[in-house]
Amino acid sequence: MSTTGDDPTPSAAPPRGSTYRAGFVSFVGRPNVGKSTLTNALVGQKVAITSSKPQTTRRAIRGIVHQATGQLVLVDTPGMHRPRTLLGERLNDIVQTTLGDVDVIGFCVPADEKIGPGDKFINEQLDAYPRAKKVAIVTKTDATSRPAVAEQLLAVSRLRDWEAIIPLSAVSDVQLDVLTAELIKLMPVSQPLYPSDAVTEEGLTDRVAEYVREAALEGVQDELPHSLAVTIDDMVERDDKDLLEIYANLFVERDSQKAIVIGRGGQRLREVGERARAQIEPLVGKQVFLSIRVKVAKDWQRDPKQLGRLGF
Repeated sequence: MSTTGDDPTPSAAPPRGSTYRAGFVSFVGRPNVGKSTLTNALVGQKVAITSSKPQTTRRAIRGIVHQATGQLVLVDTPGMHRPRTLLGERLNDIVQTTLGDVDVIGFCVPADEKIGPGDKFINEQLDAYPRAKKVAIVTKTDATSRPAVAEQLLAVSRLRDWEAIIPLSAVSDVQLDVLTAELIKLMPVSQPLYPSDAVTEEGLTDRVAEYVREAALEGVQDELPHSLAVTIDDMVERDDKDLLEIYANLFVERDSQKAIVIGRGGQRLREVGERARAQIEPLVGKQVFLSIRVKVAKDWQRDPKQLGRLGF
């Protein structure tokens, strides 16, 4: 499995006259409409962390889908929103930069929520990317009734002329094959952009940091997720045993938040470590010793220097 962050190395070109297609697609939508869950479901393994908390995704994460007819490079982006902090502005910048480069934009709307001002705002933003073909994806069809899904499909169809409108459930694996086939049809004829064993462009260190952050998001108060950031100081392979030592920092913005993350007697932090290790060990294929230090970086979401140090 390739998890390097290097530039993609194209595989051998398909036979002459082939209609093999390959290209880039980005899913956009309000925060928490299921973009990361959809990305993982299409790739067939977890490449983007998921949470019920908004703004879980903070980078443009590439997942790669391989089919006999073509290859899709999925760029999972932060949710589009009206930013209230410098971090929010930079997350929106990531979305805008990504959308300027992709072949197809998939606009995700959940089946169980009526189209609101946020959806209309994002739909209007799509006019700024005339190069990309537009597909509407109605997600979470498993969470509501068939009549409600039909009503949502009609509402989405009124927003603009789409190349396709596809209802699906990433959780129940309903219509994912239809979406994949439709997206490949819309891609340019091309040789593969990544080797056949690649599933993500994310480096191992980044994936480990994200698993720690996902574990920390579980069960925290609503205002806390935005304040959490994770960096990895070191990953050390032990010589005397089959063990990987990982030293992570979990940043919050205030001392009161530090107390919440650590919990009474350190109980919450121990639970975070257990959840993170359960995800990391299958990824690295060995036992993991995980050290997490909770640190305060005051108001880091609004501080350009601290944002830079934390990778934004």
